[in-house]
Amino acid sequence: MRVQNLQSVLAVGLVVLSTTGTPLAGAQTQNGAAAQPPNAPAAQATLAAGTQTQGQYKPLRSAGHEYSRGKQEWYNPVSQYTQIQVPAPVYTNSPRLDDLYRDGKIYLSLDDAILLALENNYDIAIARYNLDIADTDLLRARSGLSFLGVNNGLLTGTMGGSTSPVFSSSGAAAPSSRSSSTTAATSTPLVQTTGAVGGVPGGTSAGAGGAASGPNGINQTTLGAGPLVTLPEQLDPSIGGTIQLERSHTPQGSNFSTNSFTLDQNQDEYNFNYNQGFLTGTSIAATFDNTRTTSNSIFNFYSPTINTSFNVQITQHLLQGFGPHVNGRYIAITKNNRRITDASFRAQLLYTIDQVENIYWGLVGAYEDVQAKQGALAQSQQLESDDEKQLKIGTLAPLDVVNAKANLASDQQALIDAQTKLEYQQLIMKQAIARNLSDAIFAAAPVIPTDRISLAQTPEEQQPVEQLVQETYANSPTIEEAKLALKNQEITIKSVHNALLPQLDVYGFYGAAGLGGSKSPLITCGGGGFFNPCAGTPGTSIPYSTAFGNMFNGSGSTKGAGINLTLPLRNRQAQAQQARAMLEYRQSQMLLQQTYLKLRMNIINQIYALQNDRATVESAQASLVYAQQSLDAEKKKYHLGASTTANVLLQQRSLESAQDNLISAQTTYAVDRAALSELVADTLDKYDIDIVEAAAGKIEHAPQVPGLEAPEKQAAPQPLQQPGNSVQP
Repeated sequence: MRVQNLQSVLAVGLVVLSTTGTPLAGAQTQNGAAAQPPNAPAAQATLAAGTQTQGQYKPLRSAGHEYSRGKQEWYNPVSQYTQIQVPAPVYTNSPRLDDLYRDGKIYLSLDDAILLALENNYDIAIARYNLDIADTDLLRARSGLSFLGVNNGLLTGTMGGSTSPVFSSSGAAAPSSRSSSTTAATSTPLVQTTGAVGGVPGGTSAGAGGAASGPNGINQTTLGAGPLVTLPEQLDPSIGGTIQLERSHTPQGSNFSTNSFTLDQNQDEYNFNYNQGFLTGTSIAATFDNTRTTSNSIFNFYSPTINTSFNVQITQHLLQGFGPHVNGRYIAITKNNRRITDASFRAQLLYTIDQVENIYWGLVGAYEDVQAKQGALAQSQQLESDDEKQLKIGTLAPLDVVNAKANLASDQQALIDAQTKLEYQQLIMKQAIARNLSDAIFAAAPVIPTDRISLAQTPEEQQPVEQLVQETYANSPTIEEAKLALKNQEITIKSVHNALLPQLDVYGFYGAAGLGGSKSPLITCGGGGFFNPCAGTPGTSIPYSTAFGNMFNGSGSTKGAGINLTLPLRNRQAQAQQARAMLEYRQSQMLLQQTYLKLRMNIINQIYALQNDRATVESAQASLVYAQQSLDAEKKKYHLGASTTANVLLQQRSLESAQDNLISAQTTYAVDRAALSELVADTLDKYDIDIVEAAAGKIEHAPQVPGLEAPEKQAAPQPLQQPGNSVQP
C-alpha cells in the first residue's frame, strides 16, 4: 500500500511538472478553476490612454546610471568590487527662478509654478530616488536573492494644498483631508503588510496591540514565497580559493614511525571552488584541491607528497524547485515592482501638481482678498472723512462719526490680517517651488500671481460621465499598481503551488585524483625482506605535472549518479502557505473591484462638485453686482441726506461679504477642477508634461495649463501694504 501511495505521489508530481509551463498553471483552485484577475471594464481597452498611461509604458530611468545592470566593465574586472557612486543631492534653486524677478517681485504664472515644482519640489525629488531604488532591487534579484521592496506611497512633505473640496449632501463644498501616510507598494517575502493598493496583499489592518496579527503585531504576507526547502538558485557565479601553509610539530608517545618522539609535518594547501545556479533549477559545484605534505614519518613513501584532485557535481531539481517560474520569481516580481514604482511616481506627479495648483489658487484668493480689503478701507476712510465734515457743520450726530471711526479701525485690522495671510501664502508657494529659502532677496520678494481661472467648461466637464469613468480606469496609477500587484501574486501562486510537490533531485558527479612527489629520504629500498616499501612504486620521483595529468587518463577517476527524494508525510506547512497565497490573491481581486467602484463614485462626486461650484460662482457674481449697486445707491441717498451712516456701512459690509464669497467660490471651483484632473489622471497629458523629463528633473518643455484667463485681460497687480505700515486709500 505504501509503495502504491508513493507511486501515486510521484505520478502526480510528474504531471504537474509537465504542465508548469502553461499560463497560470500554478494559480488554480482546488476544483481546478484557474484564478483570473477581475475583468477590466470593456471600454478600457479601446480608450486612447495617452503617452503616460499603463497602455503605453515608458521606462523612467535616467541615462546617468543603469542601476538594474550593475557594473559591466569587463575590460576592468576590478570594477566589480568598487563602489557605485551616487551623485549628491542638489539643494539649490533652478536658474529659471531668476527669470521671474521684475522690480523686486516674483511674477508667477500657474505654468511657471508647475514647471518650478517639477524641477525643485522636494516631494518629487525624493520620489525620483525610488525609481533607482527599484532598479537596485532588480539587480539584487538577478543575483538570485530576494527583493527588499520600495516605499511607493505619496510623499506629502510639501506644506499647503492638502485638502480638496468634495461635494457634500448639503449641496456645499466640504473639505476632506488627503491621506498623508507613506505606504510600501512592494515588499520582501514574508514582511509586514501595509494594505496599500498596488502593494502587498491584504486589505485589513492590525488591531490595537497587535491583536489578530502576527508576532509583535506584524502581519506577514506570502508575496514572493516558494518552495520551503529549495531556495532559488544563486545566479551569480562565485569562485573561491583557500591557500594555507601549515607547519606542525606534534609530540609522539613512540618513536616507531618517526625515529623521534616528534612528528614534524609541513602541509601546503591550494584549494579552489566554483559554484553557479541556473533558472532551470540546475546547480554546478566544482572543486580543485592540491596539497603538498612533507613529513618525517617512515610510513610515507613520498616526502614531499603531492595530492591533486578535482570533482564536478551537477544537481537538477525535478519537482520542487524546478523551472524558471520558481527560480526566477524574484526577477519577475521586481520587474513588476519597477513598473509599480513608475506608476507611483506618476501618482506623485499628479498629486504634487494638484497640490501646487491648490496653493496657487489659494495665493490668488489671498491676493484678491487684500485688494478687496484695500478697496473697503478706502471707502471707510472716505465715509469717515465725509462724516467729520458734516459733524463740523452740525448736520451729523457725533455718534455717527464714532460709528464710522470704528468701522475704519475694523477695516484696517481686516487689511492687516489679509496681508499677513497673503505673506504666509506667498511663503507656502515658495517652499513648494523652491529648494532653498535662505536667499535674502528671494525670501523678501513678494509673489504676484498672474493667472486667473476661466469659467469656460473643461473637456472633462463636457464628456459623458461613463466615458470619463472609463478614461479614469485607463489612466489611474492606482489601478495600474493594483493590476501589477495581482501579477506578482500570480507569480507567487505558481511558486507556492510548486512547494506542494515532493523534493526530487537527480545529480551526477565526476572526479579524479593524482599522486606525486619525491621518495622520502627515510625510506630504504631493497633488502628483499618481508616488507618492501618500494614494491610497486612507479619511480623514485613523480613531478606535479605528471600527477595533474593522471587526473585525466582515468587512472584515478570517481564517477556516479544518484537521486534524492524527500516526501513530507503531511505537508501542512506548504498547504498553509499555498492556501494563504490564494486567499490573499482573492482578497486583492476584491480590493481591485472595490477600487473601480470607488473611482467611479469619486468621479461622479467630483462632477457634482464642479456643477455646484459653477452655480456658486455665478450666484456670487450676481450677488456682487447687486451689492455694488446697492452700495452706490445708498451713497447717493446719503449725500442727498436721505440715508444714514449706519445704512451705508451696512451696504458696505454686504459688498465685502459678496466679494469674499466670490473669491471663495472661484478658488473652490479652481481647486475642484484641478482635483478632477488628478482623479482622471490626465493632468500630464493635458498640461503637455513629459513624464520622462519629469523623472530626470530636467524640463525642456514648459507646461501649458488650459482654462486660464490671459494675463493681458487682467489689471496690473497693485503694490501691497505690509503689516504695520500706514494704509492709504
